[in-house]
Amino acid sequence: MKDTAAHIGLSPQTLYVWRHRRQGPPSFRMGPRGRVMYRREALDAWIREQEQADSRSNLALNPLRAVPQQRRHLGA
Repeated sequence: MKDTAAHIGLSPQTLYVWRHRRQGPPSFRMGPRGRVMYRREALDAWIREQEQADSRSNLALNPLRAVPQQRRHLGA
């Protein structure tokens, strides 16, 4: 888990908590001791998903680039 945490720039504790909460990158247990494993391809895909969900990285989500909506006046 230390290598995975270093790869994505998080602490092992954060990765542990995210796994416990079923958040973060996909993981699985392997072997008789149930060692937690992460596939590098899945980690990289998860990082890309996080990047696309962030309006700072994805210009399509940037609220400052949105077209202003016209207000409708309810006339009497």
